[in-house]
Amino acid sequence: MAAVATQAGATVASWNVDNASVDVTLKRGTSLIEFQMKCSFDAYLLTNGDTYSYDLDIRAYDNLRHEHRMAAGYLGLVVVSRDVDEWLTHDIDAETLLMRASGYYARLQDEPPAAGKVTKAIHVPRIQRIDSKGLDVMFKYSHERLFGPIEDEAA
Repeated sequence: MAAVATQAGATVASWNVDNASVDVTLKRGTSLIEFQMKCSFDAYLLTNGDTYSYDLDIRAYDNLRHEHRMAAGYLGLVVVSRDVDEWLTHDIDAETLLMRASGYYARLQDEPPAAGKVTKAIHVPRIQRIDSKGLDVMFKYSHERLFGPIEDEAA
């Protein structure tokens, strides 16, 4: 998350205890977004092939969707290989560090209450990648939910 956030011009705060179901807070300008991060080597891909389903506990779901949050709440899902040795490759000669994982997000902010009492299946579209463009979308939403539409700078 730190590498992606830095590329997107954001700063990162991580929390040792996630009493509020928040592992990571990102800040860019005056906008904040917060994540409950999950990592899985066996993430369930729906039959459409475009969406993962992740069962999130209700407490975390309710904390992240709460309407009075100052920072928009998201579930971050990182999908990795079952083989830990494939997660990271450090090539000294090529001066590269390759991380083999894919990160996706689902906005939980302002979602309705869950029907169940234990977990809620969260659909995480594969097009909602945790990358610079994805963070742009999240920061824009976070700003606009509190302050209204961002005025076009070109105007």
